[in-house]
Amino acid sequence: MSPGAYVASFAVGLVLVIVLFLVITAYNDVMALQRRIDKAWANIEVILKQRHDQLPALVAAVKGLMAFEQDVLTEVTRARAAYAPTDTIPHQAATSDQTSSAVRSLLVTVERYPDIKAAGNVADLQAEIERIEGMLADRRELYNDQVYRYDTRIAQVPTSWLAAVFRWRPRAYFRADPGDAERPDTSLTTDGPA
Repeated sequence: MSPGAYVASFAVGLVLVIVLFLVITAYNDVMALQRRIDKAWANIEVILKQRHDQLPALVAAVKGLMAFEQDVLTEVTRARAAYAPTDTIPHQAATSDQTSSAVRSLLVTVERYPDIKAAGNVADLQAEIERIEGMLADRRELYNDQVYRYDTRIAQVPTSWLAAVFRWRPRAYFRADPGDAERPDTSLTTDGPA
């Protein structure tokens, strides 16, 4: 073989090694992002399950004292029953938004009844629901950040070329209703926030 053929072979081999390195690096980055998304979603599911488990206790605590507000209790119960951990992320997000809305409505209604506000167990449950709603908001933000990073990564060159080969598709965000931007008021006074 001539020296020119050796140089050409070396150059081709070097280019193949660089391309292989880029493919492996991009693949590993995307796999890591997918795992982070899955982990973030699992954390959201934990909070959704906690809220799902706490809502019956809150409804039971106020049910007898809210005889004239059965429609509010029915809405919370209906929203809770719609929760299904096997649903798609967009469907679970919609169900979560409906549940958050129903919980906000229940907490606002509870404020109108002094007998309910005075019950210690109701106050404790309200505080727990508020804590869970706050954690859900934080975990939703983390999940959406991971989805953003993944979606951005698979849209960038050279990863976008691999996305077609490996069938990487953008992931769905956990979207909230515009009204979900505000935390529910769970105070037990009608004087407003302190």
